[in-house]
Formats: sequence, C-alpha cells, structure tokens
Amino acid sequence: MSQLNEATLTTTGEYASWPAQSFWSSVREALHGSHRDYTQGPIGRAILLLAVPMVLEMVMESVFAVCDVFFVSHLGVDAVAAVGLTESMLTIVYAIAIGLSIGASAMVARRIGEKDPEGAARAAVHGMTLGISVALVLGTLGAMLGPKLLGLMGASSGVLAMGSGYVRVMLGGQASILMLFLINAIFRGAGDPAISMRSLWLANAINIGLGPCLIFGVGPFPRLGVLGAAIATTIGRSTGALYGLSRLLRRQRPGEGAKRIDIHARHLRLDFSLLWRLLRLSSSGMLQAIIGTSSWVGLVRLLSTFGSAALAGYTIGIRIIVFALLPAWGLGNAAATMVGQALGAKKPERAEKAVWLSGTYNLYFLGAVGLVFVIFTRQIVSVFTSDPVAASYAIDCLRIVAAGFVFYSYGMVLTSSFNGAGDTWTPTILNLIVFWLWEIPLAWVLAERFGMGPRGIFVAIAIAFSTLALLSAVLFKRGKWKLKHV
Repeated sequence: MSQLNEATLTTTGEYASWPAQSFWSSVREALHGSHRDYTQGPIGRAILLLAVPMVLEMVMESVFAVCDVFFVSHLGVDAVAAVGLTESMLTIVYAIAIGLSIGASAMVARRIGEKDPEGAARAAVHGMTLGISVALVLGTLGAMLGPKLLGLMGASSGVLAMGSGYVRVMLGGQASILMLFLINAIFRGAGDPAISMRSLWLANAINIGLGPCLIFGVGPFPRLGVLGAAIATTIGRSTGALYGLSRLLRRQRPGEGAKRIDIHARHLRLDFSLLWRLLRLSSSGMLQAIIGTSSWVGLVRLLSTFGSAALAGYTIGIRIIVFALLPAWGLGNAAATMVGQALGAKKPERAEKAVWLSGTYNLYFLGAVGLVFVIFTRQIVSVFTSDPVAASYAIDCLRIVAAGFVFYSYGMVLTSSFNGAGDTWTPTILNLIVFWLWEIPLAWVLAERFGMGPRGIFVAIAIAFSTLALLSAVLFKRGKWKLKHV
C-alpha cells in the first residue's frame, strides 16, 4: 500500500485508530507496550511496534551468548569445548522449548485475532501445563546423565574433568529454559512483546552480572570456574521466567490498558481436547526444531574429530553469528504474530504483505551485519581468543557462514511465518531435507573426502541455510499456509 493511501486511511476506515506519529514516537510506544489492534492499521507500523521489543529481546539473548563464551574463554580451550559440547546437547532442549512455544504462540495469536480472549487464556494455561510436565522429566534425566552424555559427545578427559559440574547444572536446570521460552512466546503471540523483552533482559542482566563473579570468584563469591557460568545462567533464566509468570497472573491495575491475556481460576481446569490439539501442534513444532537443531549435534560430533582447538574455534564463531541472527529472529517473530492474528481476523492478504515486508527489513539488517563480519573478521575474533589455532578456525567459520546472511534474512522470516499460521509441517519437512539429507552428508564429504577439514563443515552450513531460504520462498508463494486452522 502506498504512503498516500495509508495517509488517507488514517482518518477513515480501519486506520482511524492509528493516528499519524513519528518514528521515534512509535519506538517509545513499542518499548512501553502498545495496546493497538494489529489486525488493522498500517502494516509497516504494526511490524515496527511488534519488532522493536522482539529485536531488543533477542539482542540481549545474543549479548548473553557472546558474553558467556567471552568469560569462559579465559579459562582455556577445554572450558570453551565443554560449553560448546553442552550447548550442542541443549539444542535438543531448545528444540522442545521452541516447539512448545510455536504451538502456544500460534494458538494464542489466532484467538486474539478472532477477538476471543477467553480462548487465548485457555491456550496459555494449557501451554504452560505441557511445559512444566516436560521440564520435570527432562531436568531429572539431565542431572543424572549429564557427564555420561558429555563423554558420548567425544569430550576429552580434560574437558570431562572441567565440564561435568557445568553439564549437570545446565541440563538439570532445563525447566528455566522451557518456561522462559514458553511464557515469552505466549506474550508475543498475544501482541505484548514488551513484556517478553523485559523478562529476557532481566534474566540475562542477572546472568551477565553474576557470571563473572562466580566464574572468577569476584569479591565474596566463590571461584567456581565454568560451573559458575552454569549457576549464573540458571538463576538468571529462572528469575526471568518467574517475572513473566507474575505478569501473566497479575490482575489489571488502574490506568493500564486492557490485558490481552487475563488468566483466572476458571482457566485452570484442564480441557483434554484443547490439550490434545495444542500437543499435536506443538509436537510437529518440536519435531521441526529437533530435526533442525539436532543436526548441529551431528556437526559438532564431526568437528570433535579435529580436536579441541577446532571445536573451540567453531564455538566462538557460532556464538558471534548468533549475536547477529538472534535479533533477526525478532523480525521473524513479529511476522509470525502478524500472520497468526491476521488469519484469525480472516485477512490472509494482510498476513502475506506483512511477511514480505518483514523479510525486506531483515535483508537490510543482516546484509549490513554480514558485510561487517566478512570485512572485520580477524578483529572480531581476536576479542574472544588469543589461541592462534582456535582463532584460525573461528575466522573461517565466521567469514564463511556470514557470507550467506542475505539468504538467511528471508529464510528466517518465512519459517517463522509458516509457524505463525499453524503450518508447522512445511518447515518440518524442509528441515529434514535440508539439514539431514543435505547438510550433514555434504559436511562429511567436504571435510573428509575433499580434505577441507572444518572449513568444509562451515561451507556446508552456509549452503544448507541458503537452500532452506530458497525452498521456503517457493512454498510460501503457493499459499497453502493460509488454509491452516489452529
């Protein structure tokens, strides 16, 4: 829609509740928490109001990821390798958390778009019920089996000695990961991303402040080494999850805008038909994420054969890449919310326009960041390690993977949009084809048969994500996602 048409509709029709305002006024509104109806009004401004807190939420998550490995890197290569191996196992937990989040967020967004706040509240409660149940089982198993799993991942004796406590705490504290992901997804689906932003900022501010104190023994804190990083992370995430839960359960205060999710005692009664629908939607989302993220376990296992330095370099390079990709996921999350609510309001054309516009914004952002990463690779990596061998691997990883950022920008938005529509099977099938039938075999062939070593694995990552973006665009244009019912 042209700017002239948007200006005309500002005073008439569905845009009447969206008076003209400056860019910075919109940013302030987004940070404070907007109460607008995202199923109407200018699409660009709706994306801005949703994306600003979602991007800032992911910025803090990416800062945490980089800071964590920065502090741990001062403990040596074995410490970084322990973090890398544990993170590769936690990708399965993240996959489950993402799957539950996809289901809950899609269902909440659809109910909000349908103007059904009771249905949205019930979906939120049932989503949290699933999350708590899964967390209890996985946390118990993780605490018991953590060191054995670390050994199975190819950890050396030095890595096992340093990382056993770390892996026990990280895997045992999975409830904090699951609930933080899930509660924040509920707020995003409802169109309240500012609350999710504050929750994650609180969680990671605690982690970043407490982490170095426990790792290095600053002041009255004990020197716990890499174990301290795990304790700080778990405390931070648990605090953020509790904050989000308190906002869900809090009664509306005088002067506040109407709550989109207002949970009462009547919503706590389990509806097994609703629970089953949510489980089906979430299970395909989990499968989708597990297929995608477990492929990283395969890549790490392949990388571990090249030694701790290669593994440490990969861990540093990927953490820096995550620094850029997580904020870009914020735009993907904004598109998912727009899609879910627009389909609930029976406006599929609005959903489609929002997706392509979000992809364009993401292209500008990731294109610029990718260029910086390619040009200043050595300077960036030097901040995180002085080990020349690990640094050489990190430089290769960062430069090669960042070269494909232009493709990833649309791929991330399109994948999120399928999920926002409740079409979780399309990205699931794409993940299976791209990551398991294409990326891992390609990585093995390039690394082993062509003698490229770790560099071949990095090339395979870039090719796989670019392939995923192209295939997603083809399937999105076919439009079957518009027909999904949640």
